[in-house]
Amino acid sequence: MRFLRTWRPIDGTLLGLLLLLALIAAREVWVSSFQLAWRDEEQSHILIAAPIALWLLWIRRQRLMSLAPSWSPLGAVTIALAWLLGEYGLQTARDVYWHLSALLLVWGAFLTVMGPRLMLRFLVPLGATLALLPIPGFIRLQIAEPLQNISATCTQYLLDIAGVPVARSGNLLLINGQRVAIAEACNGMRMVAALGLVAYAFAFSIPVKPAVRALILLMSPLLAVLVNILRLMPTVLFYGYTNDGVAKVFHDLSGWAMMALALGMLWAFMRLLRWMELPVLSYGAMRE
Repeated sequence: MRFLRTWRPIDGTLLGLLLLLALIAAREVWVSSFQLAWRDEEQSHILIAAPIALWLLWIRRQRLMSLAPSWSPLGAVTIALAWLLGEYGLQTARDVYWHLSALLLVWGAFLTVMGPRLMLRFLVPLGATLALLPIPGFIRLQIAEPLQNISATCTQYLLDIAGVPVARSGNLLLINGQRVAIAEACNGMRMVAALGLVAYAFAFSIPVKPAVRALILLMSPLLAVLVNILRLMPTVLFYGYTNDGVAKVFHDLSGWAMMALALGMLWAFMRLLRWMELPVLSYGAMRE
């Protein structure tokens, strides 16, 4: 209970009230975002963004013992800018500004009560909340197309090595007389966004040196491509040799299983670095 010494009851009450008002004011945005995440697996990273942000906040909770909140007018400025940005997004039909305004309202609530100094100590959890924003369509297209090409080429190559006859035409695989479009099976967007968030949580949940954290974050896209190909190979086999219903069930369930596999790979990578006796740990990292 030591952390309560730096917080007055009015601080917690005001913060809770402002957060409630921020969520109510942007309720249409949040409902729209979570409905999109539920329907579209390429936006499913939104579903795990809040739990990861709360986890990163929880493991840094002792920082609250050393810094007291300091009310700041910058919070009101942020809230005003969020409102203007939301109106601009509505007037121009640009959803990215509409969604960003909802997040800025929440940030403004925290900034009002906590002040900039305390907010700076929690940049890592705040960074995770950016994953609450849907990925804009033009960015998704730029990432999805090369992922489809890579996934189709590698899947055909690996299945050929395994002795499974597969023909490829662009992003379309032909197996056992069945056509399987990589975009239909899984193009990897879900892996890139969700695994990037998982790698972010992993990197900032353990006391490691900044260079190791940067390496984990940089390798997350490559790891996403790898686990997506591992998922895609049996998925294509299911589409080719079973019915679409069975293949779709496997496709949906295997997506989350790949998250666990990728997390295991990250742990194995850390064990490898320690086995090589490389300096990876930094016991002051979690107090930065």
